Order: sequence, then structure tokens, then C-alpha cells
Amino acid sequence: MDAAKQTILCVDDELVNLKVLDAVLSPRGYQVIMTQNPREVSSIVEKKPVDLILLDVMMPEMDGYTVCRHIKENPQTRHIPVVMITVLSSKEDRIKGIDAGADDFITKPFDQELVLARVRMLLKMKSLNDRLNHGYHNIIRLTSFGEEILKDFSAKDFRFFEILSGVVKQVLRQSGDIQDNPLIVIVGTSHKKHWEWYQFESAFNELYQTRLNIRIQESLALPAPGDSQVMFFNEGESGESRLRDLVRMLESESLLSVRNGIGYLSPELCVFSLNYGRDVTVYDASVLKSLVMQSLFLKSLSNQILETEDALEHTVRALVRASEANDEDKGNHVIRVGAFSALLAETLGMPGSFVRSIWLQAQMHDVGMVRIPAQILRKAGTLSDTEKAVIRKHPLFGAEIIGSHPRFRMARSIALTHHERWDGSGYPHNLKGEKIPIEGRIVCLADHYDSMRRTRSYKPAMSHEQAVHVILEGDESCRPDHFDPRILKAFRLALDRFASLFRRLEDPPAVRRS
Repeated sequence: MDAAKQTILCVDDELVNLKVLDAVLSPRGYQVIMTQNPREVSSIVEKKPVDLILLDVMMPEMDGYTVCRHIKENPQTRHIPVVMITVLSSKEDRIKGIDAGADDFITKPFDQELVLARVRMLLKMKSLNDRLNHGYHNIIRLTSFGEEILKDFSAKDFRFFEILSGVVKQVLRQSGDIQDNPLIVIVGTSHKKHWEWYQFESAFNELYQTRLNIRIQESLALPAPGDSQVMFFNEGESGESRLRDLVRMLESESLLSVRNGIGYLSPELCVFSLNYGRDVTVYDASVLKSLVMQSLFLKSLSNQILETEDALEHTVRALVRASEANDEDKGNHVIRVGAFSALLAETLGMPGSFVRSIWLQAQMHDVGMVRIPAQILRKAGTLSDTEKAVIRKHPLFGAEIIGSHPRFRMARSIALTHHERWDGSGYPHNLKGEKIPIEGRIVCLADHYDSMRRTRSYKPAMSHEQAVHVILEGDESCRPDHFDPRILKAFRLALDRFASLFRRLEDPPAVRRS
């Protein structure tokens, strides 16, 4: 930390002694605060950033031991080094000062060079201590921030720039008396070689973001694809030339005056943290790189999860297509059942993860049909009792085909229970009420609605109004007590959206039959 920014509080009841200390310290660039009243010390150090206290011992209103003890007992001020300046030199007096928390002693009359050497040494220790404490609190804060990100992490909802903005807010200086953080962070992101640059600043705990209309990337020699580099510079030092080029560009555009900074460069992302309250070091550069790498790791994790999800969806669709091989009338039935199920789940207030899962996994509700003979599925007339019994086995076949993998737990449950009814009259196990899993109850209604809206070889399609009437009022084959009352209520609330979804996902003319 620069000496010009370091503050020393001198406490002595004799004004002449204070003036001597001021004459020694001020010409060396230290900011000196003086007080003859030892009772003012606590309020001064609580209100102003003080780096060192030079404290007389023998004072009439309150001795230096008591003042030192008050300072060291306060968690907010105990880190401030205290040097006792005294004419007392006995071992007992020094032990008393050590017990009070004093960091050093200077005996009157003092030698100026000795005082300055002690001051330099203690201020250096104070600076290192401050950095250590700041690093510790940074680790705690950033760990908590990371825990919050992971708690709510969702690959589908992941927004890399939002995560990066959150990291930037943690890094930026929130108040003027915190010297270990930058005042400004500049971030550049590249997508298909198109760069966008933003400047971030913090004030009153709010993050302010400004888009920069300058082509910063043109003044940078970016590393090769797959590589990254971290560099830093301080005012008055030779520093890294590429950061110097950036500084010249920013200053020429009248954006800001740059004193120091750290840069992370890669072909897809660049981050520059600028104007720390002290000289930056290789350790600060390592912290910035670590934060950026954590953000990039989450981005990579999100992309890998999305790729896995895409592969999963492809697998589900392939399995569904295989199950429809013997049924030429399916059309978009399974896609609509998934969409209707997701709509009902959303209307019920289910979590987003449940809504997304049921949208995909409900599409496997009839996968057991692959084991039903083609002649039964394609029969134009009324099915015999034996044929109906075979059809009623498809939930068991579906559960067996899907298996017990945890990722398909919902799909297996749906395949097994989507023909169970709230009143216990369904199949294959005649489950009743809450014993039917919620996903099975949802798909039961979604499947019924879509089945009534579809044209089949043995029946015409119903209109939206007709299907709604049958579900809510009942007919010879369907009654309202077949469905969970809560799901019926959600259906009523979503009637218009059901009609809209069906129109959007309606089968192409070639699939429909008159």
C-alpha cells in the first residue's frame, strides 16, 4: 500500500510531542491525525481508517494502557498496530503494555530514524494482515455465492453472462475504504467472432453495467484457441505490454484513467479488473483467474448437461417411434400428451423440474404398445374381450421395457399408471385416489383429452367443446370421478390453452382420417 494513503493516529496530552511526531511523519507522506484527549481514540478509529497508533502512556485522564486495551478488545479495531511511546523502561511496565495488547515500544526521547523504521515495519505487517483478512472474507463470500449458484443451478435456465455478472459484483469495490478490490471491471464475450464489451461499476451495493461501443479486441493479441493468459500491471512499472495497449485505448476514448489492473484473456472471454486501491500482485491475478475459471466450468457443465439432455430426448423419441410401428394412427399424439401433461403440471404449481420431466417422459406412456400384436392395433371393428385383455397389458409391458433406471423413474410410473382411475376402476392394478402417483393422474387426463380429439379407424374426432363436456360432465365410458378433482380444476383453468396447444400440434392432413 502506498505510504501517502496510510494514516497514523498520534495520541499525547502534550501538544509539543504531537508536533514533533507530525514533523517526523508528514514529510514522509503519512497522513497524521493528532489528539490530546485519549477518550477520543475509540470514536476516531471507528469512524476513520487508521493504519497505526502512536500512543503515549502517561496521560492524566486515561493512561495509554487503558486506551490500548479498549482498542484491542474491539473486534473492529484490534487489528490496528499500537506503539507505546513512554519514558517508562522497566520490565514490569513493558509487561503491562504487552498485556494491554501493545505491538511495540519506543522509549522517550526517541530517535527519528528508529521511529520511522518501526513505523515502516508495523505498517507493512498491517498491510499483509489486512490482505490476509480480506482474502479470508473474500473466500467466505465467494464460497457462499458459489453455494447459492449451485443450489439453484439448472442447465436449461443457465445464463452465463448472468453468472459472470454475479461474480463481477462480488469482486468490485463496494466502498471507498476497501483498497483490495477494483473499482471497474470490463468484460468482453465472443460468439462466432462477434465481440460485445461491457463495463461494470458498483455503487451503493448496486451493479451498474454499460455497453461499450469500442472494438477492444483489436488492440489485444489473443491466445490461440483452447489457451488463456493472465497478466497484471501497476503504474510506474514496465508491466505487460498488451495491458498497456488496452489502457491507452481506454484513456484515448476518455473512458477512464487506469492506475493498475489485471487481465484474463482467451479467444472467447476477456476480463479486466482495473484500479485497485493498492498495487496488484501475481496473487490477485490468480484470484481473478480462479473466479473466471469457475464461471467457465459452470458454462461447460451446462453445455454438457444440455448435450446429454438432447441425447436423452433423442433416445426417448426413438423409443416412442419404435412403439408406434404397429399403430398408423398415432400422429402427434405422444407429443401432445407430453405438452398437455406439462401444461397441467404448470397449472397445478408443480416445480419447473417436474414440468420439464413430465413433458418428456409422458411421451413414453404407451411404449408398451410395441408388444401388442399389429392385427389388434389395426383392427377397424370392435375388439373382443380377449383382445381388450391383451391391450390392457400394455402398461405392464411399458414399465418392463423402460426398466428401473432412476432417470426414467417418472416414465416408468406413467407407463404403469396412466390408465388407473381416481375411483379405482382403472387398470392394471385398480389403484384408487392418492395411491396413484401424481404423474399418472396428470397423464390420465391428458391422454383422455387427446384420444377424444383424434380420428381413429373406429371413431371420429371430437371437437374441443365435446371433449371438455365429456371430461367434465361424463358419458357412457368416461366420468368426472375417473380423474383427480385437483387435476380437473387445473384442466378447467387451462381450457383455452388446451385448445391452442392442440391446434398448434395438430396432426398433418396425411395422418388424419375422415
